[in-house]
Amino acid sequence: MKTASGAKLNVPRVLLLALCLGVALVFWDSPLLLPLKLLVVMMHETGHALATLLVGGSVQKVTIALNQSGACLSHLPPGWGGKVLVYSAGYLGSALAGGALILATLRFRASRWVLGSLCLWLLLMAAFYAGDLFTLAFCIGTAVALGMGARLLPVSAVDLVNLFLAAFSSLYVLFDLREGLWNPAVRAHSDAALLAGLTFVPAIVWAGIWTLLALALLAVFAWRSVRVAKAQGFSMRRSLNTMPHAR
Repeated sequence: MKTASGAKLNVPRVLLLALCLGVALVFWDSPLLLPLKLLVVMMHETGHALATLLVGGSVQKVTIALNQSGACLSHLPPGWGGKVLVYSAGYLGSALAGGALILATLRFRASRWVLGSLCLWLLLMAAFYAGDLFTLAFCIGTAVALGMGARLLPVSAVDLVNLFLAAFSSLYVLFDLREGLWNPAVRAHSDAALLAGLTFVPAIVWAGIWTLLALALLAVFAWRSVRVAKAQGFSMRRSLNTMPHAR
């Protein structure tokens, strides 16, 4: 299939991504998906933590809760520039993570590496920054589950798990933006409100900026993921047993 610009789309990739998004929407309120929601909350807080370290600050602890709230307690160096980056890194970080998962799953032959990388990330968060028993237990338990999946599942099953995680995390980012930034009651206590107090730019303006940037990130990653490589087309081998290298 070609777009209006002449770029080729890989139809199986598009259909699989749409199918995963549809399944996630249908079962969105199922308790079975709560661990995945908490996983994206951890991505959000990890974005704050990484930005803190990037600007020369220190992270004291990261916590998440069953109600899908989270917190990253850190010390930041003086100056408003670092704070702008750190406060912005939650929503944008989770969008970046969701988009990267889509790209790694659909565009690259990542397979077990995706689950293995998620496992390692959670173990590092548990070892260095988990701020309470629930966060520690969630990180270790989820890391063990992902690690066992990466090692024991057949490659075709790993690919499908990766794709669902990628689609779900990207979808959750959009819901999180809607609930966290466009709900006035929630926005008053959000990262946007912190930046509004720091920069005197209204929280709703920050909400708009972050939403546009997050949507742009997800769109670029998704577009790169479903395009056919120029030098080599995409072929489905063994019902998604492997994914092709990017060109």
